[in-house]
Amino acid sequence: MKISIKATNLDLTEALKIYIERRINVLDKFLSRFDEADVQARVEVARSTRHHRTGKVYHVDVNIDLPKKVIRAEDEGTDIRAAIDSVKNKLQREIVKYIEPRVRSKSAE
Repeated sequence: MKISIKATNLDLTEALKIYIERRINVLDKFLSRFDEADVQARVEVARSTRHHRTGKVYHVDVNIDLPKKVIRAEDEGTDIRAAIDSVKNKLQREIVKYIEPRVRSKSAE
């Protein structure tokens, strides 16, 4: 899966980039039935504003482009890593819901 990462109002450190890539790449095991060239993840991490220091200041938005479907999840939080983990879990549930009916229909044939 190709992953593109965009950061808005925050520095995208190498450590954060690696963290995002590792979390999103976990989803590859659910997407192995698709050609790798057909699957792309677009990740946007953002800090809501520069002057707010507390509260849900981090926003994570991920779109995964699949053949004939776009799966999207977003979350906000006080910790960017926790928001990334939450989005990964949401995406995993959505991917399973998308794939499961197709697996059942193929096994019935």
